[in-house]
Amino acid sequence: MNEPFGNTLGLKASELKALRHTYRRRISPHEIVSADLARHLSELSRQIHRQVGVLLNRKGEVEQVMVGNAHKLELPDIGRARAGQVRLRGLRLVHTHLKSEQLTKDDLTDLALLRLDMVAAIGVHDDGLPGVLHFAHLVPENGAGTYWRTETLPSVHERQPDLLETMSALEEELSRRASARRVDGRERAILVAVCLDGHRGRAEASLTELAELARTAGVEVLDQILQTRHQPDPRYLIGRGKLEELNLRSMQLMADLIVFDKDLAPSQARHIGEETSLKVLDRTQLILDIFAQRAQSADGKLQVELAQLRYLLPRLSQSDDSLSRLAGGIGGRGPGETKLEIDRRRVRDRIAHLESRIESLSRERQVRRAQRSRRELPVISIVGYTNAGKSTLLNALTDSEVLVEDKLFATLDPTSRRLRFPEEREVIITDTVGFIRDLPKDLINAFRATLEELADASLLLHVVDASDARHEAQVQAVEAILASLELSEKPRLLVWNKVDLLPEDGVAALLRSRGGVAISAASRQGLEELLRKAGRALFCQAGAPEGALALGQ
Repeated sequence: MNEPFGNTLGLKASELKALRHTYRRRISPHEIVSADLARHLSELSRQIHRQVGVLLNRKGEVEQVMVGNAHKLELPDIGRARAGQVRLRGLRLVHTHLKSEQLTKDDLTDLALLRLDMVAAIGVHDDGLPGVLHFAHLVPENGAGTYWRTETLPSVHERQPDLLETMSALEEELSRRASARRVDGRERAILVAVCLDGHRGRAEASLTELAELARTAGVEVLDQILQTRHQPDPRYLIGRGKLEELNLRSMQLMADLIVFDKDLAPSQARHIGEETSLKVLDRTQLILDIFAQRAQSADGKLQVELAQLRYLLPRLSQSDDSLSRLAGGIGGRGPGETKLEIDRRRVRDRIAHLESRIESLSRERQVRRAQRSRRELPVISIVGYTNAGKSTLLNALTDSEVLVEDKLFATLDPTSRRLRFPEEREVIITDTVGFIRDLPKDLINAFRATLEELADASLLLHVVDASDARHEAQVQAVEAILASLELSEKPRLLVWNKVDLLPEDGVAALLRSRGGVAISAASRQGLEELLRKAGRALFCQAGAPEGALALGQ
């Protein structure tokens, strides 16, 4: 015979026997709990002064009997991971409350996380007879943001709703909504940001940018969550309560993954994944995925793979040092390398191979640059924040057809074109990969071979989306990356793009405060002025102070 689960220590033999006999009971599949079973549970609960509960399947059979303490009931492990996005688990929890209190937060959380059919609590009178019946079941996504519906009957003898009919209707609605959402086949995500410095506006802007990154990666954003904390939680980054809320929200919205704006430590990603049973990504992984989708050339693909492997290596699952068998001698003999050690070695070998290939390609580019230098053709490199309009500007200046999309990192591979100035002079103009705030270090290192083209540039055109309210922060982010590449002293011209979306006084204020040149690459507005200032910087003021060139004077 099955044994009761939980807090059975100290119970009498007769009490344990009564609990075991609970497994023999059956109720109608259409009712939440029968009056006979409710009386049996309440009498037992009053006798032992502990909560008693059962898990019933849809046939009305008792699958598990549980015993808790006076205030709480611990459930056995029935698979804490979500049981499915559409179907419920087919089990309902019926248990006693010694003080006839409402369903607790733990009760309702178990209902959602275990996707139970229903959770019910039977109130226990002083004489051991059953009293009030509280019950709840899940509800589909709704505008009110509620996860469950709770009801109360004055007595277990009152007419109860038809359980099978209620569950059938609920699963049908869940299935209908899931089918409607799966038409495009895209992954569905909830975005999470944590504000740690008190600048909530900055965190909101970062979350907005994360949503753009998700859209670029082909992810459907279901919801965005922002939490303000004094310091990050070492285990989950966000607080435990917020994680439970996130878990419930992801289940109701049928999300496939959770994307965090902050980079997660390997242990944090693992713990969050264990709690939610969802794929967990951080900002760096999302950017790496975009780069993997966008890279077209062999060089770009190699650099993206290198960045991904460098990110993956420290995140391979940790192993106990006692499992290592690489050392020889006493205590070092055994089954050989563990799978983890083999995986790490293969990743390191692949990284070394990619670095060698990229270094070879870098030498080839150096040869091509040397040939350009012998022809004495100046080089203009277009840099700027992603989606600022760099490729559009290149197309407008050279009548090219480089890919242009209203997405972040639409183009990754550098593109070079000849550009003829009005004075019958030619230059090479190059479009580079877009920058972004907190660009992953591994990506900067991997693309350093490509970005070294900037070192040979005679002039940098720093393109800024003037219509973006965050353009000041974007300028600072680009300047920081240029500094990390030791290009801070490189002459550059600030190019305010998309000024056709701003009022004239706003454009004038930008030029007065920051200098540069105002253009609209899409409508070709201001291109003559841009070429004039770039030409002066390249051909007429070779000896001018670099600060003056940076302002486009």
